[in-house]
Amino acid sequence: MSRVSDLVDAYAAELSLPWRSGLSGGERVWMLVYPPDMERAIRAALPKLELATGQAGRIWAVIDITDLFGKWLASHRHAESFYENPRDLTPAIVDKFEAELVATIREGLASAPKEGVVALVGIGSIYPFLRSSSVIKKIDGAVCGRLLVLFPGLHDPDTHSFRLLDARDGFDYRARVIDPQKDTA
Repeated sequence: MSRVSDLVDAYAAELSLPWRSGLSGGERVWMLVYPPDMERAIRAALPKLELATGQAGRIWAVIDITDLFGKWLASHRHAESFYENPRDLTPAIVDKFEAELVATIREGLASAPKEGVVALVGIGSIYPFLRSSSVIKKIDGAVCGRLLVLFPGLHDPDTHSFRLLDARDGFDYRARVIDPQKDTA
C-alpha cells in the first residue's frame, strides 16, 4: 500500500473509535502528519477522506486557507511596497493577517456540523509568516466535532512536538496524531 492509503486507513480507523464528550478544544484536534513532498497527493486524497468520514456516519467539511495570505496581501493598501521590499511587512502587519485568518477559520468552524469533521487544508501556506501552533491554539476552542489539520511536516512521538514543513523548532501540542504506525485501539 502507498503512504497516502496508509494515512487514509489510519484516519478511517480513528473515525471508528467512539467520540468522547467533554474534551477540550485541543483534544478535538487531529493532526494528519505527512512529509511536505506529499502535499499534492494528500490533497488528491481529500475525496477518500471525505468518503471515510461519511462511511463512519459523520459529516465532512473543508476550510481551505491556502490562498488567504496571498489574497490578503494583494488587497493591502501597501501591497506594492511589500512586493518591492518584503522587510516592510512588519510583525505588526502580519499580526493583523493572523487575526483575520483566525476569525475566518473560527467562522468556518461555527458554520460546520457540530458532530462532524472539519478538514483544515493549507496550513503550510502561512509559513514563514505565522506559526501554525499559534493559529491552531487560537482556534481550538471553536472546535465542536473534530478538526483534522492536514499537516505537512514532522511529528516527534517522544516529545509529541510538531514541525511545520520541517522548518522551525517543533511545538508541543495536545492534538491526537493520525499515524498509520500506531495502534488506535
